[in-house]
Amino acid sequence: MADELNNENVEAENLEAEQIVATEVEGEGIPVPPAEEAAPAAAPVNENFKWYIIHAYSGFERKVRESLQSRVAAYHLEDRVGRIEIPTEPTTELRNGKKYTIDRVFLPGYVFVEMALDNDLWHVVKNTPRVTGFLQTGDQPNALSEAEVNAMLNRSDVTKEKPKLKLKFAKGEQVRITEGPFANFNGAVDDVNEDKQTLKVMVSIFGRPTPTEVSFSNVEKAEE
Repeated sequence: MADELNNENVEAENLEAEQIVATEVEGEGIPVPPAEEAAPAAAPVNENFKWYIIHAYSGFERKVRESLQSRVAAYHLEDRVGRIEIPTEPTTELRNGKKYTIDRVFLPGYVFVEMALDNDLWHVVKNTPRVTGFLQTGDQPNALSEAEVNAMLNRSDVTKEKPKLKLKFAKGEQVRITEGPFANFNGAVDDVNEDKQTLKVMVSIFGRPTPTEVSFSNVEKAEE
């Protein structure tokens, strides 16, 4: 009988020790894997989104975009208004003899807005400062497809490979060639090709006028 009691006591002590160890281990912060984790929910997409073009004061397109974004946040319209885009293209300008590439708005006065338009949202957009109205037919704003908008917005992606120089040259104007085989030659502009961004310049070689074609980026206006 004494032996049986001793055995029961030993088993009880062992069980109690196992519980204590288990409690200590759990208290040390060993993570217990959850039974199953739910996958993150995908962001809802408004199926009623369409693209619209709004008219803005020319030169204030970026201000209009900022104002629209602020009004969307203030009126909690994030689920009703999507992307707000301005069609731009990279343009290289010459300032004080240095070249700078900037993003130029190539459709002045237009801002593209993706939204689920209704009468209330129409008033919110229309009453945005420096907005003059929608591009519309009759009383209804014109809705554009994603493909139509991409065809205009993606123009900036194409021109990034070869930025255009925002320079104006006139026939007869004196220029100096800065690069190429005729570098440092002065000459008169004989023809201007805006599309190719090239000039035909008449330079004097051995006392005879010789035409040469050069890129806008390889000439500068001669100092008077």
